Amino acid sequence: MMLATKLFDYELPEKLIAQYPAARRDASRMLVMDRQSGDCEIRPFTDIVDFLEPGDGLVFNDTRVMSARMYGLKNGTPGSAEIELLLIAPLDEARQTWNALLKPGKRVRPGTRIGLLYRDGKLNVGDDWAEVIEKRGDGTYVIRFDSAGHDRLQELYGHMPLPPYIRRRDENDDLERYQTIFAREQGAVAAPTAGLHFSPEILRAVAAKGVFQAAVTLHVGPGTFRPVSVENALEHKMHRENFSLSAQAAATINTVHRTGRKILAVGTTTVRVLESCVRGREVIAQTGGTDIFLHPPYRPRAVEMLLTNFHLPKSTLLMLVSTFADREKILNAYEMAKKAEMRFYSYGDCMLLK
Repeated sequence: MMLATKLFDYELPEKLIAQYPAARRDASRMLVMDRQSGDCEIRPFTDIVDFLEPGDGLVFNDTRVMSARMYGLKNGTPGSAEIELLLIAPLDEARQTWNALLKPGKRVRPGTRIGLLYRDGKLNVGDDWAEVIEKRGDGTYVIRFDSAGHDRLQELYGHMPLPPYIRRRDENDDLERYQTIFAREQGAVAAPTAGLHFSPEILRAVAAKGVFQAAVTLHVGPGTFRPVSVENALEHKMHRENFSLSAQAAATINTVHRTGRKILAVGTTTVRVLESCVRGREVIAQTGGTDIFLHPPYRPRAVEMLLTNFHLPKSTLLMLVSTFADREKILNAYEMAKKAEMRFYSYGDCMLLK
């Protein structure tokens, strides 16, 4: 089989890539597209309540983004090379040993010691060091901190891991704005960005309308930003991400479907969890890892509506969105968003497929 990656390409002016969030969480614009006809209109995000009916279900990802990016100096020597660490996942229960990405990796070898820089850029002269233990075949590294208490290390040295297309370092406001109001379970290195638009006021309005709410967990990994680099997208190797669907959430979702109502998934990560757990029309509670790759001609079975941000060209996420409607309709909607100068990517506007 062949799925040409180039079919999911499009041009985007740099100026449309949002560098900062909207003034308020719910102040974004929302492009609403009918999945069947492809008809589109642009509405304020606050109108999302109008597209839900009593008995529908709103399902969101409650992962919490770690302050996973740290900076340090090789051997802790002032004036030496600065090294960026991106923590991916802990390798022990004490959360002292981690799988990580290092940049520039060519400057480090096993045994290299890294003196951590505080959030204000000053060099730590105490006991908080990181040591490179091993370089893995996939380009990641095993690092170990000298001291335990990872929450404390994040607070002192951690930065929000903003994606590479945001051309600035994180600022204090990002500590709050790059987390959703649903964030509970720590473990992600990127935000489930569709959830960033929700405010407490919107959630109260949704609840008042009689819409069920349920949470799933999927810890977003750095592979979410990795473009598809092969000509045949089916040859692309997906990153594996840990997820959990509780029995309570599964029961809520199945009740919605049994009563003939619809599920609105907040974000592609939520879709990946539900489609990993679907059997027939029902979802089965489970915890594990998923490397599911959703692409045309697949059609989602557990989800009827999707709220999502705009995604990178040639990305697996754009391919996932194209399972909800024909690829041509999705790309036409993207062209409309560009003409309306909507804001793209993590801190940008959003799209509702109804």
